[in-house]
Amino acid sequence: MTYQPSALVSPQEVFAAFDSVNLIDGARCHTAASLDVLNPATGAVIGRASASNTAETNAAIESARVAELDWAQVPARERGKRVTAAARAVAEKTELIAQVLAHETGKAIRTECRGEVKVAADILEFYGNLGSELKGQTIPYHPRMLTMTTREPLGVVAAIVPWNVPLVLFALKVGPALVAGNTIVVKASEEAPFATFLMAELMMRHLPAGALNVVNGTGAVCGDALTRNPDIAKITFTGSEAVGETINKIGAERIIPVSLELGGKSPMIVCADAQLDKAVAGAISGMRFTRQGQSCTAASRIYLHHSLHDAFMEKLSTALNALRIGDPLDEATDVGTIINARQVATINRYIALAEKTPGATVTRFGKMPEDKHLSPDLFLQPTILSDLPDDHPCVMEEIFGPVAVVQRWSDYEDVIARANSTHYGLAASVWTRSLSTALDSTARLNAGYVQVNQNLTIQPNVSYGGFGRSGQGKEASLEAMVEHFTRSKTIVMNFD
Repeated sequence: MTYQPSALVSPQEVFAAFDSVNLIDGARCHTAASLDVLNPATGAVIGRASASNTAETNAAIESARVAELDWAQVPARERGKRVTAAARAVAEKTELIAQVLAHETGKAIRTECRGEVKVAADILEFYGNLGSELKGQTIPYHPRMLTMTTREPLGVVAAIVPWNVPLVLFALKVGPALVAGNTIVVKASEEAPFATFLMAELMMRHLPAGALNVVNGTGAVCGDALTRNPDIAKITFTGSEAVGETINKIGAERIIPVSLELGGKSPMIVCADAQLDKAVAGAISGMRFTRQGQSCTAASRIYLHHSLHDAFMEKLSTALNALRIGDPLDEATDVGTIINARQVATINRYIALAEKTPGATVTRFGKMPEDKHLSPDLFLQPTILSDLPDDHPCVMEEIFGPVAVVQRWSDYEDVIARANSTHYGLAASVWTRSLSTALDSTARLNAGYVQVNQNLTIQPNVSYGGFGRSGQGKEASLEAMVEHFTRSKTIVMNFD
């Protein structure tokens, strides 16, 4: 069946169009089995996504393998122009994609979903404009020899995206892979696949058949088949630390490059001289409370200087109580739902540990929704945990929910050491008016993405990636495309 994305005008039509299908070789291909996809806010089944088996996954890889032979020969700037055109096709359908995303993820359409679509399209356009930057070097080896390096595509890329920000992470993998001359097979998240499929199908109008393929299914079957296929030349994965370990081992066994963006437990250090209102706003945006805290870069460890602790907490409490929790599709909603019951159970287990800790305080903010059509099971209030010991699981481990730990500090050397006392190293922020403090702390914090007086999310042209158990490799930059989606070849010519 050929694709007709322009004919889709409602989320329900999108769910029906992608009922039990993969996108392979420029067409919708039906699969033998399917998975129910739920609306987290209501608990209702909104559609059935494909549950790809090994053969169906391999069919997508074969399509990409064949297409890569010609795609790699297309001039880099032309590849970039096609990706740019694909980005604009996505941008034109922002509202529909955002509505689909809100239905399947439970994220609020106003505070999260529209912005995610726009950022994803911007990332694709950013990479589309970098086609001419895939440059090698000339080397002064010998005056009568031409010695140079060139950059070549790797081949077929396997990309696995999660459910929390699926479109942005899709764009971060697909954009550089395609512009660099690779073809790609994306495994969508089985929790939230439909917006990814719609975005990919819109892009396919501007790409040759087989350049971009999308499959769906469980990690144990579809994901395993995708990463172990011998025609895969590169794996890029965003998700849990445990799955990242497994994928890294598969890549090591096959001796192919692997990029990983895994977890985080990001510190936010608020100094005595910080601008209070700005820092409070930064805590709310940095903790990604409007995304229900479901973010690997969430500023989930907030270190407050003792001199402003009480004033900060008073303002933070007021701001959190003002957030409206409710229907993700309601324009008045700030905060939607957690993705599924399994994640709610995990979050509640951490909160229960804090509640059982002597001297600790657990404070919930905001009012739970009372709308009759909503299911209350997956809604959680923004929660602050205070006065926990530094080695507490809530301090050391990623919760991936709307739960932040607040701790006091008074000694600068001590707070830097406490901020670094984790095996993660994804992001960090420092809030100060002192240039010397900013320079010193950013140099000493063990994180790949450090900000001062702001907590921005991923931005095109700002290199992003973590240290330690937070993963390996960079995204969102020219560096990411050149280093992670091409290989360097050395050529020496001698005509003497």
